[in-house]
Amino acid sequence: MRKNVYFMECTINTHKNMFNLGWQALYRASVPEWPTWLAIVFCYGSWWSLGYWLYPVAPWVALAGLAIVVAFHSSLQHEAIHTHPTPSALCNEVLLGLPLGLAYPYRRYRETHLRHHDDEHLTDPHADPESYYWDGNDWAKLGRVYRFLLSINQTLLGRLLLGPLLGSVRFFITDMRRIAAGNRGVALAWVIHAVSILIVAIIVTRGFHMSFWLYALGPAYIGTSLIGMRSFCEHRWHDATGGRTVIVEGSLLSFLFLFNNLHSVHHRYPGQPWFRMRKLYYADRTAWLTLNHGYVFKGYRAILWQYLLRAKEPLLHPAQQTSGEKHQS
Repeated sequence: MRKNVYFMECTINTHKNMFNLGWQALYRASVPEWPTWLAIVFCYGSWWSLGYWLYPVAPWVALAGLAIVVAFHSSLQHEAIHTHPTPSALCNEVLLGLPLGLAYPYRRYRETHLRHHDDEHLTDPHADPESYYWDGNDWAKLGRVYRFLLSINQTLLGRLLLGPLLGSVRFFITDMRRIAAGNRGVALAWVIHAVSILIVAIIVTRGFHMSFWLYALGPAYIGTSLIGMRSFCEHRWHDATGGRTVIVEGSLLSFLFLFNNLHSVHHRYPGQPWFRMRKLYYADRTAWLTLNHGYVFKGYRAILWQYLLRAKEPLLHPAQQTSGEKHQS
């Protein structure tokens, strides 16, 4: 892998909040990110144009377009977490913290996602906040209805239809317990989120002249569902850490996901921006497929065909065993 000079280590520590950068340093670091700046302008411009101009004359087309923009904005939030377009966490939060998808507080997404990037514990339900696996003991405590819904959620159709609801409700309940236990950081994140939702609601109802609930159940929910298409196969359990992260090649959805479909590349080099992912990957495709032990799909159509109505894998983590029973790590 290292034989190719294309593989560049990130010079910025993505796990630090760089609030104290001087303006000149901030400017110098941000200029090379011009593709991300253009993507941000395109995203917000499209969101406003679809809601303000198109919705009154072609509402169904506008709603569909807004759902795509919500998904694209989520991809940009992911870039912001990894210090794009600026190395300042505060600047990136101002730029992309507005919750167009409504469900998740940006600060909490940032915190949990950076924890997710501990590849040694990737997929471990006790250490990886984005794992869909369950620990056997925790699974045994769940009710039958919830188990049934989670089982449906392991199919792609279930993930698209139920995933945003199950994920956001579980996230909300978990965070409310943290707040009740006295976690002020989580509480602040939700206060900022509530104010941000109010801003979105004002724009939607006063600017777009759209029902907030229509926006929430339409573009916001469907946009989050589209991101569920990307994340559905992103990770699996494998003994080797490199084998836990997917590569989805040649997809028309690549730009919507800002090339996060080349997910193994992103996990190897989390500080690299989206517009370098393809170059990094195709510099030595064979090496990448060796690194991730052949966990590759030829586009999202292959995933759709294989898992639309079939569970991707068991919910219980294959690596852990309790009382002789396999369960999730």
